[in-house]
Amino acid sequence: MSGSGKRKRDDGEEAEMEAIVWQTPANPPEPHDYIFRNGRRYVRPYYFEFISHAKKRWAGKTIVDLFAEEFKGRSYDYYVSAVKCGRIRVDDKMVHTSYVVQSSQKISHFLHRHEPPVLAGDVLVLQNEADILTVYKPASVPVHPCGQYRKNTVVGILQAEHGLAPLYPVHRLDRLVSGLLIFAKSADKADFLRQQVEAGLLQKEYIAKVIGVFPEKEVVIDANICYNAREGRSFVEINDSCIDKAFKGKTACTKFTRINTNGKYSLVLCKPVTGRTHQIRVHLQCAGHPIANDMLYRSEDVPSRSANGVGADRAASGTCKPPMSNSHKDDSFAEDSASEEFSIDPMCTNCPNLPPMGYDEDEEGIWLHCVRYSGPGWSYECPYPDWAHLC
Repeated sequence: MSGSGKRKRDDGEEAEMEAIVWQTPANPPEPHDYIFRNGRRYVRPYYFEFISHAKKRWAGKTIVDLFAEEFKGRSYDYYVSAVKCGRIRVDDKMVHTSYVVQSSQKISHFLHRHEPPVLAGDVLVLQNEADILTVYKPASVPVHPCGQYRKNTVVGILQAEHGLAPLYPVHRLDRLVSGLLIFAKSADKADFLRQQVEAGLLQKEYIAKVIGVFPEKEVVIDANICYNAREGRSFVEINDSCIDKAFKGKTACTKFTRINTNGKYSLVLCKPVTGRTHQIRVHLQCAGHPIANDMLYRSEDVPSRSANGVGADRAASGTCKPPMSNSHKDDSFAEDSASEEFSIDPMCTNCPNLPPMGYDEDEEGIWLHCVRYSGPGWSYECPYPDWAHLC
């Protein structure tokens, strides 16, 4: 697929498609792609084509039902219109709305892409060496392109604002987590460091602000973790039985040491021995001291993200809203957005707003911060955040 250009169309496709210029991963993020407002970093909406191959569970469904069931961020009526005008295609061809999808077929969705906003904090370069880059990752920013995020990522921002590319993440931090992040500048260096990770030679240290008075002595949580990818949430196995029966747990161990406490909250040093998804967050929940502002793990009873069509953390925090029709959008926000320089797509369910529907501007990060990463003969550290000071 070329970097940009006019999208090919069938003779019957709507005339509005003629002048559309789309972007693909070949188009690097640039500084003018971002809009800053009210402490948030937005991305100017752009045209993009998502491409996938039909999974086994998709086979036998009509093309409209497939999208309506798997991608809940848009309405059924939108998907009907998108199929009819050729924005959704199968094997690069227009199909009718009752077309039944077969396994492994190429499915493409051409759309006006609106990325969710992130906090406007800078991605700070801490050290820029010949083969390694260390940066400070603000909370709420994903490390690399995933889901609805592409330009509003650490990788995208570093490319746009510092011209640093390509970069290879050595480790990940959850989107809502802040702190030290290390990139390799070559695939060989990344492979070398990943081998050290697998051999257990690299160590990460975090600090977390948790609820209650954490025990003074070291606490070791050695409990298997099950991860439900569909719900975006981890669970701890209890007596060799996972709370979510459909998923078998993986071994996981975390060591915790209290730094200080004020009677209401405690600041805890966290040393993960393994690296499972949401490991520190779910192990702190298991210890009875969840991260104080981590709505996903403060309670066992959280809304289903698959039912709402949004991320697990947003579903838990209640910042998600059900999709609305264009007539119910925030008119004041729409007017502000329309004043910015970006094209309005008449078919887009998000225009004229900047963020996707269902995403509030109130989301913050959680109180979990990576402060140190070390290996044989080297160590990198990151300053403590403001919330780390207890009264």
